[in-house]
Amino acid sequence: QVQLVESGGGLVQSVGSLRLSCSPSGRTFSGFVVDWFRQAPGKGRQFVAAISWSDGSTYYAKSVKGRFTISSDSASNTVYLLMNSLKPEDTAVYYCAARLKSDSEYAYWGQGTQVTVSS
Repeated sequence: QVQLVESGGGLVQSVGSLRLSCSPSGRTFSGFVVDWFRQAPGKGRQFVAAISWSDGSTYYAKSVKGRFTISSDSASNTVYLLMNSLKPEDTAVYYCAARLKSDSEYAYWGQGTQVTVSS
């Protein structure tokens, strides 16, 4: 059973930075698109960013563009989300998810990692 393992969440002050990591156990990300989502208390799940493992194409939500950077590292088989200039409204549980590039359904989800930004 493939699992996505996330790490890097925590408590940070406003305008601080955090880097989240997402790695699959039992396989590589080859052929996948990896997304980051977030869900704040009482709110729905929100798309944050995505990266295509094969060509490195990236996509961002308007709310994070210019502050967050998604990247991939083939040597460690890891997708990163570097979050700069964090705001209290970025507080949420962050999830990574992976789907085959040809699919619209996500094959794998992570367990989530809490990010809390204090003002």
